[in-house]
Amino acid sequence: QVQLVESGGGLVQAGGSLRLSCAASGSIFSINTMGWYRQAPGKQRELVAVIISGGRTNYADSVKGRFTISRDNAKNTVYLQMNSLKPEDTAVYYCNAELSPYSDGKYFRYWGQGTQVTVSS
Repeated sequence: QVQLVESGGGLVQAGGSLRLSCAASGSIFSINTMGWYRQAPGKQRELVAVIISGGRTNYADSVKGRFTISRDNAKNTVYLQMNSLKPEDTAVYYCNAELSPYSDGKYFRYWGQGTQVTVSS
């Protein structure tokens, strides 16, 4: 069984910073991509940032230059450093990982439970 546990959300004023963490645990043989998505009230879930096993990253245009995604492969953990936060960044942030629980080469997507980020103006 695989679990993704997020932490680091909260309430911050506009212009402030937060750092999200997501640790994957359980039966993990290999992790390909890890990333962050967010969903604001009344909106669809959207990609924020993703990092693949080799370190290549991809960001939504709305967060480029403000957010930085990184990962610690030894700890199966992904981070999202969020700077210069704006009220429109308010959402539930979800961790996502594409990983193989066993050595059979089959990969599956897993989601965390979500962590609330609220940016006040």
